[in-house]
Amino acid sequence: MHVTLVHVHVVAERVDDFIQASRANHEHSVQEDGCLRFDVLQDPADATRFILYEAYKSPEDAAAHKQTKHYELWRDTVAEWMTQPRRGEPMLGLCPCLSKDEE
Repeated sequence: MHVTLVHVHVVAERVDDFIQASRANHEHSVQEDGCLRFDVLQDPADATRFILYEAYKSPEDAAAHKQTKHYELWRDTVAEWMTQPRRGEPMLGLCPCLSKDEE
């Protein structure tokens, strides 16, 4: 399982807009064939900080996500709302394990 933790820091005035745009990206992303999980998380101590938890079956599936229209729309929409560039942290998903049918 290929996982990326995407760290995002948003300007305070655009938090609600960021959530709305990210919800739309989430709703489309979870329908992608290779997507196992796509969570939008908000820091309870700082409402301007988010982590997107993206789990795909393979690195190729994660790369295909970045070619979708919904990702490109999200990327272009939220870019100016960030206080700094988003940071993707690649991880290897160990548990839960994929079943033979999901591999």
